[in-house]
Amino acid sequence: MNIIFFEDKRSQFLPLAYTKPIAKIRIGILTIEDKWRKYFQEQNIQITTSYITEDYLSTKFPLIEKDENIFINSRFLPNDRLADFVINNLIADEAIMYNDSLVASKCTMEQFKTESYYIKDYNESFISIELKKITDIFSKNDLAIEQDFELITKGRKSTLISSTNTILGDNIFIEQGAKVEASVLNSSTGPIYIGANTEIMEGSLVRGPFALYEGGVLKMGTKIYGATTVGRSSKVGGEVNNCVIQDYSNKGHDGFLGNSIIGEWCNLGADTNTSNLKNNYGEVKLWSYKDHNLKNTGLQFCGLIMGDHSKCGINTMFNTGTIVGVSANVFDSGFPNKFIPSYSWGGANGFDECKLDKMFEVAERVMGRRDIELTNNDRAILTAIFEITAKYR
Repeated sequence: MNIIFFEDKRSQFLPLAYTKPIAKIRIGILTIEDKWRKYFQEQNIQITTSYITEDYLSTKFPLIEKDENIFINSRFLPNDRLADFVINNLIADEAIMYNDSLVASKCTMEQFKTESYYIKDYNESFISIELKKITDIFSKNDLAIEQDFELITKGRKSTLISSTNTILGDNIFIEQGAKVEASVLNSSTGPIYIGANTEIMEGSLVRGPFALYEGGVLKMGTKIYGATTVGRSSKVGGEVNNCVIQDYSNKGHDGFLGNSIIGEWCNLGADTNTSNLKNNYGEVKLWSYKDHNLKNTGLQFCGLIMGDHSKCGINTMFNTGTIVGVSANVFDSGFPNKFIPSYSWGGANGFDECKLDKMFEVAERVMGRRDIELTNNDRAILTAIFEITAKYR
């Protein structure tokens, strides 16, 4: 079966979606694409996956078209009921809608483009998580972790946990190769998933829901409040509350990160702190790439959203509801602006434009430490983003 992930509200997920299709974003334990892939695999269905996305991303993330395809909206996260309906109840030329949005369709490319498919009735309670905006990635992460935990651990047994740990609750799953010593794990507030080849160093305090994906590390004395996800090979220390950290990023030292999303290949310097609550306890505003202005989020708690390849220096302070774009470098004393464009270099005293060649040099070093190559496709994507975001600098 050929699965094609499409995007209907892409601007709502910038800056994370600058560098990848929305289906590649991690929320809960798995990426959105991998959630769907897992459900198909459970029914022994072999699939190919591809994407309808921006032209500059299409070389690395190509579109594969076949005679019969299932088009899936990347904003809708699967659960048992929705996945079963899409896999076993949709037939050719049919689609399902939710709140005027296409969720999934089994059809040809021409039918998809012309919307010439039959809308099939189904139980709308099947839709448990719809992502409408970027802040949903952390605000709906609790339910996403719970659903992924059930999906991943069904019919399996956790490895035994060391007796050096203090355990509260019985909703903990530990994969082979994980190291967990002298820590407190409290799953009475939500499930805790500890992936393969991860490490939770001594003195860490973890409250679920929590997911530490393959290769991830919690440094000594880390304090985690759910619902928090730490992605593949990411390292975290200090105090973290309701955050989603994507793959290959580091917050390795003390400092508070709350109600935030950190992209891939990011680094937060020692004692970086984010404000996630306004002094007047009011509604947080966040930069909108769609409206080119600060817009109300409807949230009282909202911290930092940082795009891929961005960094900040030691003792950096981020104001409530700050957006940092792709490949930015933030440093200096004081609070920088709440919107920091991609490829910006500076802080509260002003920003200059980062040079693209210098950015490539840094990215090569950072990725090389994980034995991952900065490919020509990656360079082309980052160059396109540099040009697209020039209007904001």
